[in-house]
Amino acid sequence: MDVLISGAGIAGPTLAYWLDHYGISCTIVENAPQLRTGGYVIDFWGAGFEIADRMGLLPEIIRDGYAVQEVRVVNSKGQRTAGFPAQAFARATQGRYTSLPRGNLAAAIFRKIETRVEVLFGDAIAQIEQTEKKVQVTLESGKAREFDLVIGADGLHSRVRELTFGAESKFEKYLGYKVAAFRVDSYRPRDELVYVMYTTVGQQVGRFSLRDDRTMFLFIFADESFDTGEPGDISAQKDLLRRRFGNSGWECSKILECMASATDFYFDRVSQIQMNPPTHNSWTNGRVTLVGDAAFCVSLLAGQGSALAMVAAYVLANEIHHARGDHALAFARYQHRFGPFVLKKQKAALGFAGTFAPKSKLSLFLRNQVMNLMRIPWVTDLIVSRGLADNISIPDD
Repeated sequence: MDVLISGAGIAGPTLAYWLDHYGISCTIVENAPQLRTGGYVIDFWGAGFEIADRMGLLPEIIRDGYAVQEVRVVNSKGQRTAGFPAQAFARATQGRYTSLPRGNLAAAIFRKIETRVEVLFGDAIAQIEQTEKKVQVTLESGKAREFDLVIGADGLHSRVRELTFGAESKFEKYLGYKVAAFRVDSYRPRDELVYVMYTTVGQQVGRFSLRDDRTMFLFIFADESFDTGEPGDISAQKDLLRRRFGNSGWECSKILECMASATDFYFDRVSQIQMNPPTHNSWTNGRVTLVGDAAFCVSLLAGQGSALAMVAAYVLANEIHHARGDHALAFARYQHRFGPFVLKKQKAALGFAGTFAPKSKLSLFLRNQVMNLMRIPWVTDLIVSRGLADNISIPDD
């Protein structure tokens, strides 16, 4: 069997690792000219932690990760108004929890497969044609290849999904928020191992100190407009941030001034991908299926997209292996096993998104009161343990 995977983020290389582990040949095609680095800091726990353990990634992940000590909300003068100790996350997961830059996780996974799997950077799928036994793929470079299966692991704005299932607008549920992230060098002040948040009605800025004297910033704001401008128009996106946050108080003006020297910049709308019903092969069309955000994006604000992508990739590879060439059976079992689980994650994320940028003064006040209550250990343990539970049975290798 020969499998083409579109996307070299989290899901794609994880899938390639496990397919290669099972002796299945695969190729990754990635539109970017090289592996993407940087990105926002993610929280990593749960079933994804188990998959990383099985891949031998935990020592590197723990080394690159951060044991956050406090989540702190400040006012326009930088004074603490709410927050809680973050040790509850470690307690709820028996220590199997860390925070790390998404790019570090992606790089760690990629290093596991880069000498074992063919990777085509700077190219993308332009056309997909299926026959009964094969998939004919034409790449944007003009190359034509034939594969047994094609897997779309190419994220929220999946090209494979568009070519095989239809326009993105059929499946994207916009949650009413935009998000931006970037990193800068030598920013002051630094609050080591503290995630600092400044929230006003409808928007929030987060600051987190990284190693090597770097600082990451995360902007979240409510916006009814679906439009994010022309793809790749970073200048316009930065202008939007300046208009939205320039007069917001706290450190916003200073942060926006530093944005010009940012080494990377991420901007997108906050959305889910809902291909319903999630338990009836809605992610599959013939010899093509989807994995990760391409199939079921829970939204960036859910905080678990990378871990879920790794679990889904493992489950899919495991089912392909055990189906012994019956791709239809493998795809059906994969979605039957993973679909109900991720649907619950999506529903939970819908209720959670508003806590980042509350849309009224009352909502903001209530959120801060809950965060202050979480200074009581048993309250934190109760809230966190419910939110971090991953009720899914991961099949054996």
